[in-house]
Amino acid sequence: MTAPGLTTAMDLKSHIREVPDFPKAGILFYDITTLLRQPSGLKAVIDALTAPYAGDGIDVVVGIESRGFILGAPVAERLGAGFVPMRKPGKLPARSVRAEFSLEYGSDALEVHEDAMHAGQRVLIVDDVLATGGTARAAAQLVRRTGGQLQGLAFLIELQMLNGIAKLEGEQVFSVLQY
Repeated sequence: MTAPGLTTAMDLKSHIREVPDFPKAGILFYDITTLLRQPSGLKAVIDALTAPYAGDGIDVVVGIESRGFILGAPVAERLGAGFVPMRKPGKLPARSVRAEFSLEYGSDALEVHEDAMHAGQRVLIVDDVLATGGTARAAAQLVRRTGGQLQGLAFLIELQMLNGIAKLEGEQVFSVLQY
């Protein structure tokens, strides 16, 4: 990370707001908007998410709704790759495929256009937080079901106490920050 003023994990963490009991009681939410609103913070985050994959020939970056869109699109641009949004159910206009998953506070599903990736395309998944791993595992399943060759999953934050990494066994996972 080379952005002036925000060069270490501690620097980045000091600009992330912690919001207790959101979206429900007992959940500690890490609000990255307080980091991303700073030009140096945004640059440092995108630099950190991009660096491990520079030169890997990534064809497509998948961003998971919604903060994965914010992070994934600039990562895709930096890597010279295309960008594919992975959405909540009912948000995509063309034929799509779906995967359901559990969260630490409920359940949900993701969808992606069935033609979003082509056989053999090298794909990187980007999202803001790796928590229980359900969302990320569903995203990985959708990448493979649409023909993508998953190269890795990159997160700004990993919540280690939730052990989401266990649901991604065998995958290449990179996290900028760990809590």
